[in-house]
Amino acid sequence: MNMEHQKDNKARSAVGRRPLAVFWDMDGTLIDSEPYWHQAEVDLVREHGGDWNADLGWQVSGKPLTKVARVMRERGLDLPEDQIPDLLIDGVIAMEERHMPWIEGVRAILTDLVEVGVPSILVTTSPRRMAQAVVAKAPEGAFADYVCGDDGLAQKPDPAPYLHAASLVGINSPDLMAFCLAFEDTLTGITSAVASGATTVAYTGTNPVDTSSGPQFASLNRYVGVTLDDLSALIVERLGRSGSPATQTC
Repeated sequence: MNMEHQKDNKARSAVGRRPLAVFWDMDGTLIDSEPYWHQAEVDLVREHGGDWNADLGWQVSGKPLTKVARVMRERGLDLPEDQIPDLLIDGVIAMEERHMPWIEGVRAILTDLVEVGVPSILVTTSPRRMAQAVVAKAPEGAFADYVCGDDGLAQKPDPAPYLHAASLVGINSPDLMAFCLAFEDTLTGITSAVASGATTVAYTGTNPVDTSSGPQFASLNRYVGVTLDDLSALIVERLGRSGSPATQTC
């Protein structure tokens, strides 16, 4: 069988196999906001002392803000730990109000999902006010709901955020999680999504940290040109592998 024939068969098998839902991490997956976070961290250190840089920022990427605050304090930031998260959030929101850094191609995918009735859920460790700011600037109707770091759930890498996201759209059976796609960019988030049972895709286009050894089903380095059939084909292949954690690159 030639490769073109294989591709055609794969596309045909994807028809009628749309994801039940698509879950999106926010920072570094939907929006290229990690540079904003790193800038906010550096700005805070310049004002209040300490030792910090972008490399340290990447090391805590995807971690809860309480953890980031603790590490920044350990690096000499002279502020009460409970004040640091809000100050970082204020700095990032100010930059996002000037420009929301959508990752190229992702808005088109969100719009396509709306058109075929596949719900998207935002699943982030960031607080609700940050998620609301992103949802407000997304394509109309793009997100059915969102799960945030201040919702009182166990946080990533625990699977709780993804399991809760699924429940928000009526998916409560573990057997149905493989029919859901989850996009993540950090090992912390990937671990959470995989543990929930979702067919997990590592987005590698923004985060310089190597996630190739992670437990994701597939890896993707750009959204431009990705179609609904491509997303459906991931579900088909995952089901064909009976949930095998083996990683492919697409």
